[in-house]
Amino acid sequence: MLDNIVARASIGRFTDPLARRLVRLGVPADAVTALGTVGTVAGALWFFPVGWLVTGTAVVTAFVLCDLLDGAMARARPSGSEFGAVLDSTCDRISDGAVLAGLAWWCLHAGDQPYTAMAAMTSLVVGQVVSYIKARAEASAVACVGGLVERAERLTLALVGTAAEGLGVPGALAVALWLLAAGSVITLGQRLASVYRSAAAAASTGPAPAGPVGEPDAGPA
Repeated sequence: MLDNIVARASIGRFTDPLARRLVRLGVPADAVTALGTVGTVAGALWFFPVGWLVTGTAVVTAFVLCDLLDGAMARARPSGSEFGAVLDSTCDRISDGAVLAGLAWWCLHAGDQPYTAMAAMTSLVVGQVVSYIKARAEASAVACVGGLVERAERLTLALVGTAAEGLGVPGALAVALWLLAAGSVITLGQRLASVYRSAAAAASTGPAPAGPVGEPDAGPA
């Protein structure tokens, strides 16, 4: 988590001035969110399945940076949008799913790596659940802190492994995705344990505020 904060602070020196300029021009943060998602999904599902792994990684990485830009734009506005926060979290889930689905597609066909495809699908499913645990906990006013592999680490592992595989490093994608799958499972356990401890502490001090009825939106990873 600390690495994420430091990395975002470093990148913020470049994204924050651009974000303020876009806000002054009247560009909606939601439009940047949507652009990043459409570009990520298109790049992942167009380039990865046909084996253009390096090109796909470059395209996906470029559009993933929109996630940092729209966040900086939201901070630059006087007041945030609740819809924008929900849209951002939803688009994150769609983008992550497209990246791992595109890699699984390549593994099952052009890459002929069925076991690596299993790692990709495991990472996809468990990663979505990891994000949901945090969203559901926050909706129930229960703390859910940290974890070994958050969204930044998931994308970094997947994209570095993909680029290395595309550059001819044998087994790079398999190693990256199995590490990602294992780390995601560990993170799932960590988050459930965090929620359990928080809920137990809240129960010992009195009833927690009731959460909203229904399924919450999947929050940030």
